[in-house]
Amino acid sequence: MAMLYDIKMTMDYAFQAPAAGARQILRAMPMVIAGRQRLIAGSIDIDPKPATRADREDFFGNRLTEMAFNEPHSSVVIALKARVEVTGGAAPGSASVDLPTLVRMIEAETDLTARSPLHFLSASRYARPDAAIAQWARSRLRPGQQCGDIVAEFGLALHREMRFDADATTVDTPAAEAFAARHGVCQDFTHIMIIALRSLGIPSGYVSGYLRTLPPPGQERLEGADAMHAWVSAWCGPGVGWVEYDPTNATFAGTDHIVAGYGRDYSDVAPVRGAMRTAGGQTSNQSVDVAPVRE
Repeated sequence: MAMLYDIKMTMDYAFQAPAAGARQILRAMPMVIAGRQRLIAGSIDIDPKPATRADREDFFGNRLTEMAFNEPHSSVVIALKARVEVTGGAAPGSASVDLPTLVRMIEAETDLTARSPLHFLSASRYARPDAAIAQWARSRLRPGQQCGDIVAEFGLALHREMRFDADATTVDTPAAEAFAARHGVCQDFTHIMIIALRSLGIPSGYVSGYLRTLPPPGQERLEGADAMHAWVSAWCGPGVGWVEYDPTNATFAGTDHIVAGYGRDYSDVAPVRGAMRTAGGQTSNQSVDVAPVRE
């Protein structure tokens, strides 16, 4: 069943000393994905207005906004609004292949376009190989197990073994550290699962996006209480293609998952990245609201 959503996201930054010469890249607008997701309308407002702004797509097809500020400013507020129709998910639509067959298929791959599995096999900034995670992955393998089943089993195992804790880690906490402590946020769950799958030769990447969340029974939904979400994309052979699994919630991505970007890890899809000249610290807040549209 197709779902229609209105998405609102606000990110605000306040600087102790005025910032100047700032250049930033924003990746937050939902993607257009044939047969799965349609962006009906979307806008991004920035206050103060940047000196220059350009909207384009990166190598992976993610929609991005480049902005530069020449004048000193003490704060920045970024407000995104979008209406999106989600018509499908990314669970395996057919039986996948076993691991030895998948490895042979990858060896025969010559495609180097954006969604080629060859881009998602090697170490990346936030998904570096780790012996403990690799051993954890090997201990869960069964003879003849299919790739799609491995993805689901690893995601479910992480969901059961890891504790979600919004205060346990930061953006820069290594995945190996979060795994050793068995706690973290969706970014940690996702990076750990990527490392585990890549250690077996399964191409895996990072999905950044939005998730419709439901309030506890009997409670009203709190507008703006959500945050951007992350889950895993794994390649299970040319017959199945890419499947997406959310280890934080132990489910394949469905019509509640709205994709904003694909990458090798968080560094490819961070909502805001850039540099500026300033002194002192800064504070930031993010508010996300995903509301089903009642028609």
